[in-house]
Amino acid sequence: QVQVVESGGGLVQAGGSLRLSCKAVGMITSVFNPNTVAWYRQAPGKERELVASVTGRTTTNYADSVKGRFTISRDNAKKTAYLQMNSLKPEDTAVYYCATTRTSYSTQVPLNGYEYWGQGTQVTVSS
Repeated sequence: QVQVVESGGGLVQAGGSLRLSCKAVGMITSVFNPNTVAWYRQAPGKERELVASVTGRTTTNYADSVKGRFTISRDNAKKTAYLQMNSLKPEDTAVYYCATTRTSYSTQVPLNGYEYWGQGTQVTVSS
């Protein structure tokens, strides 16, 4: 059974940084390594939106709103993905979710294409 476990959320002032981690527990390496991992976020009253994704070949894709401030990466040996968030803004406040799939190598995986989701971690940016 695969579980996606996130950590690293919290409260930070505008301009600060946070690093989120996401571990695919119970997923075998040969499945994790080639497939895409993504971070989504959902603010109150809004739809869940893609923040960033990274393929097994480390091709990345970012939402325009976070380009130049956020960096997604992965460590296949640890079956873990990261989201480094710098220059945080109050509008980045949301619950952040990590998602992974066992069936796609693309940066363009739709939301419903991810089979495994974490429980979410709250990021709050104060002004």
